[in-house]
Amino acid sequence: MMAFIEENHRRPSKYKLEEHDMLNWFKSNKKIMNKGTFPKERLEKFNKLLELAEKYRRLNQHDIKD
Repeated sequence: MMAFIEENHRRPSKYKLEEHDMLNWFKSNKKIMNKGTFPKERLEKFNKLLELAEKYRRLNQHDIKD
């Protein structure tokens, strides 16, 4: 997923069938992390992925500040 975001400068889309598996993996791992059951050895790498994903987070009209 890290390579996908770096190459495409966006997160995986829920509207593109070929990107569904990647998006579902990302969402399920975020849930595991929020529960506190995420493996410690993977936590640092996943935090880097979260930072990169946040950089390319899609904004809607309510997120845009004037």
